[in-house]
This record gives sequence, C-alpha cells and structure tokens, in this order.
Amino acid sequence: MARPLRVTIWNEYVHELTSDVVRGLYPEGMHAVLAAALARLLGGAVRVRIATLNQPDHGLTFEVLAETDVLTWWGHAAHERVEDEIVDRVQRRVLEGMGLVVLHSAHNSKIFRRLMGTTCMLRWREAAERERVWIVDPGHPISAGIADEFFEIEHSEMYGEHFDIPQPDELFAISWFEGGEVFRSGCTWRRGKGKVVYFSPGHESFPIYHHPSVQQVIANAVMWAAPSGGLYLGQGRNIPQPLSPIAARHVVDESLHRAK
Repeated sequence: MARPLRVTIWNEYVHELTSDVVRGLYPEGMHAVLAAALARLLGGAVRVRIATLNQPDHGLTFEVLAETDVLTWWGHAAHERVEDEIVDRVQRRVLEGMGLVVLHSAHNSKIFRRLMGTTCMLRWREAAERERVWIVDPGHPISAGIADEFFEIEHSEMYGEHFDIPQPDELFAISWFEGGEVFRSGCTWRRGKGKVVYFSPGHESFPIYHHPSVQQVIANAVMWAAPSGGLYLGQGRNIPQPLSPIAARHVVDESLHRAK
C-alpha cells in the first residue's frame, strides 16, 4: 500500500491571536479548519502536520520540509517576518518536486513572489460582497467534485485585475464580484519539478474556509500538487566523456570554465 501524502499546512497564525472576529470564526486557527477538511475529504490518503510563524524556523526545518510532499501557505499580516533563509529552503524543495498551494493573501508572500518573479499585486476591496467562483476548466483535476459551473461565497473580499503574475500554465477558476470586478482566482504553474497552485478565496474575517466547495478545491489542489515523475537533476554537470564517439572540433581553454 502506498504511503499517505505528507502535507504541511503553514499558517502565519497572527490574526486568530489578535482579532476577536477572526478568533470567533477560527478558534483553533485557520490551519485547524483546513486540516479537518483534508482529513474528512481525503481520509487516509494524507498525513497532515501544522507549521506556524512563531515556531523555530517557522516550523519549516530541513527535516520537516524533507518529509513534506505538499505545503499549503496562508499569510497576510506578517509576510516580511518570514526569514529569507526559510524562503530559500522552501524554494529549493519546490524546485526538487514539493508541491505548493498558495492561499488568498499569500499572493504577497515572499515565497510566491520569489517563485513567480513578479510583484504578484492586485486590486482589492473589503466590502463583504458576494463572490461567484466560475469553474472555467471543469475537466481539470482541481475542479473535481464541483457539481455546478460555479459556486457562490456570500461575503468575500474583492480581489480584482490586474493580477501581476506570469501567465498561468492552467487557469481553472475565475471569480466575479458583486461590485463588477473579475479575477483569475484559480491558477497553476510548474517551477522546476514542483507544481504551484494559487487559489484566492479565503479572507480571514469571513467563514470562507468553512465553505464546502472551497474545502473541496483545496483538497483537490493538494492531491494535484503531489510530487510526480523521476529524479530531478537541477544542477549543471560537465560531461567530458560522450556516450558516443565524436571528433574534436576545437581545443577548449579549461581556464575559462573554472569559475563555474
């Protein structure tokens, strides 16, 4: 029997400790709601651990990351408190094949900006307006289990275009908001051997992570982002001996290559 997918849920866990409104919605933290949803929807297919900002190494030690197949990331108030060394670690693991699922305001996290190479900024409005999430690629694995063409979130924070991201490899959801804006709310990319998902619904002041369809999409995203394929050789290698004989065309000055 294959081992369970090892999932680490990273939550900066700041709002729940400082806001009565957020604590009322998520008394044990947003991470606890997400962990329970994954356990209910995926059962024994996953093994979940929690990591938060205030833990040593933000809970993302070398050992934890080595034992993580998919990392989910939620942040908002403390992006700049995440140490660059930890961002480096996470980036290396993504390039090696670890999946990364970036949620809501983590569009502005250091790790997402690093992997995208852009500002990842957008337009926003906090007006508790209705959000309609259109599934624009119903055949995508992340869309599985969503019965209708769209689902609605009664109260949400508006995220609007332009969203400064590279062109997604795949776009599986677009959101429309009551105020008229639209937003690319479900996107995927590949970085190195790793898969990256961005899914926007999830403002801390609304019970969005209790929404069944939101939970379903996140569970699907975790499974889709699982590592796949063979060994990734991410470093350049000099191959002095060819597999088949070749005739030398010119003399190489090795001194020009020593700095590499």
